[in-house]
Amino acid sequence: MPRFTVTGHYTPSAMKAMIENPSDREAAARGLAEAAGGTLESVYLTTGDQDFAIKVMIDDISGLLAGLLATGASGTVCNLRTMRAVTSDAFTEIQKKAGGIAAAYRTPGGR
Repeated sequence: MPRFTVTGHYTPSAMKAMIENPSDREAAARGLAEAAGGTLESVYLTTGDQDFAIKVMIDDISGLLAGLLATGASGTVCNLRTMRAVTSDAFTEIQKKAGGIAAAYRTPGGR
């Protein structure tokens, strides 16, 4: 099943609400991932450029995008970024496949 890493920022109103009413954000992310048809792998609160990083597995890209739309529309997160993540084992297979593709490629004017 394809894996994705989603990062983003909490809005000031979300931060205020979390201080006033602490809640389990991993449980909220899990519910969202499952409603979108996926599985939550992990949630990290991060330092630096992003406030959080979430790893999800989901087959249906439309479910992923719908979940992102719903989350963004809530007004509690912004600057959502999504990256397709590939395991090391899968990347080994991709490298092997690239070898076969590279052998078939002909550069302009040669080879």
